[in-house]
Amino acid sequence: MRRRFLTADVFTDHVFGGNPLAVFPDGRGLSTEQMRRVAGELNLSETVFVLPPDNPGHTRRLRIFTPGTELPFAGHPTVGTAIVLASIGDVALTGDETRIVFEEIVGPVPVTIRAEGGVPVFAQISAAKLPATGPPPPSVEELAGLLSIDPADILTGSEAPENVSAGVPFLFIPVRDRSVLARCRVRLDRWDALLAAGPETPELYVFSHDPELPGSDFRARMFAPGFGIPEDPATGGAATAFGGYAGSRAPERDGTLRWTIEQGFEMGRPSLLHLEVDKRDGEITAVRVGGGAVLVSEGTMEIPG
Repeated sequence: MRRRFLTADVFTDHVFGGNPLAVFPDGRGLSTEQMRRVAGELNLSETVFVLPPDNPGHTRRLRIFTPGTELPFAGHPTVGTAIVLASIGDVALTGDETRIVFEEIVGPVPVTIRAEGGVPVFAQISAAKLPATGPPPPSVEELAGLLSIDPADILTGSEAPENVSAGVPFLFIPVRDRSVLARCRVRLDRWDALLAAGPETPELYVFSHDPELPGSDFRARMFAPGFGIPEDPATGGAATAFGGYAGSRAPERDGTLRWTIEQGFEMGRPSLLHLEVDKRDGEITAVRVGGGAVLVSEGTMEIPG
């Protein structure tokens, strides 16, 4: 069977930036195994198959695959799919802001699409699951060996490494500055020994308070050996969980906190992720992540039955 797909660069406003994504606007009739094989063939960070929703009050149901696994939730595919479907007219824009809901394994994901002159340019997702902390991480010495850096390069104290999940678990590791980020190299043998055998294998999100661009707040890199992704240029699901890490440490007890995260710069795929965290009485009540996307290509694939 021949199926249409489109690609987009997500969390950017120009082609060849951000994180590439493939979207199949009509995934009906494809089996899970076919979807897995297609994602492996395209070999992008994620490939999305769009299906009719189970709840008629929702917009679409998404199945999201990396080259190695299916994800219960992911930010860059959700943001990118919203803009792709709006760009090709599969989702009708209702004005400067259009509110839709995607069904994902983690649950319903609200999305707001922003348009300029009738053209979708930005999408923001609301986390279906609030961030929750996970088990204690390995020691600083073990993490330094895993990342091929010195233990002194990793921050401790109030900003110690922590496992957090908003549907997908990530291990957040703060480092001194972006020069340390540039030196990080994941040792897969140590990743296997430290993390791969656990019941929930976290992917690695290494960050610093040393961004490059004016207006940015953090610089990050994300390594996902468990997903078959050596490094990801922009990770909305990780940014959502990072809202829990950063939001819980922010002194503000009430209001909306806003941060801009740089990612993918070391890969030559500069990306900007815009993160918002709502707090009330010191507790996180909502997390939103948004960014732009641009269409790059369109084609068809012959998928064997």
